[in-house]
Formats: sequence, C-alpha cells, structure tokens
Amino acid sequence: MARNINRVIVVGNLTRDPELRHTPSGTAVCSLRIAVNTTRKDESGQWVDKPNYFDVTVWGQQGENCAQYLSKGRPVAIDGRLEWREWEAQDGSKRQAVDIVADNVQFLGGRQEGEGAAYVPAGAAGGADDFPPTPADDDIPF
Repeated sequence: MARNINRVIVVGNLTRDPELRHTPSGTAVCSLRIAVNTTRKDESGQWVDKPNYFDVTVWGQQGENCAQYLSKGRPVAIDGRLEWREWEAQDGSKRQAVDIVADNVQFLGGRQEGEGAAYVPAGAAGGADDFPPTPADDDIPF
C-alpha cells in the first residue's frame, strides 16, 4: 500500500520581520514570509529570477527563537509540510491558501552590519569583535 508524503524543503530570504503571537493556552506561534527565486526564461529568451512567496508557520519554542533571532532579509532553510486552509472573508467570499508548517527552521548566513541581535554559532568567520559572545551550550536557544 502506498503512503502519502507531504514534505517540503525551501531555502529563501525573509520578506518581513517575524510576527510572534500566542494561542489562548499560551503556545507560541510565529509567522514568517519567505521569498524563493526560480530562474526561468522570459519572453525574450533571457534568464530571469522569478520570486515565489511562501507563508510559514512555526510553533512553540522554535517559533519564539525565530522571532528573537531572525529579521527581514535573513536567509533561512525551512523543512516542513504543506497545509491547505479555507476561510470566509469579511465580504462573504471564500478564500483559500496553502501554507508551510515548519518542522525545522535553519538560520543561514550571519548577522549583517547594522542588523539587530542574532545568534552566531561558535567558529563563525570574522574577528572576535565582529559578533556577540557565543552562549554556553546550555544557553543555546535551539
């Protein structure tokens, strides 16, 4: 018997800062939006990048980490599943969307000059004064 597989892996850049909120029971849920470029030929035969945009939901402690350490423009790798949802808009029309529910979010790249605080793993390139101190193993947020 065949099994159903619902798995997606995308690598892209955040198009906005993460938005953190909490359910009534206190569970953290973070919303991300990422852009992933696809290269294709345009009408003139030239190769161009076409962005694809994906809404991503990250639950729990991992969602809190995303909200704390990520910001607009940062590259991330998302491993998760697709989820289809449907709702009725205020004007009465039916709406639907396919989102990614993340099982794992990998922070890529390092902190850029002028960005907010970011976690940088031990052994990252750059001088000792370029990054904040690396937390002890017990303090690593993921």
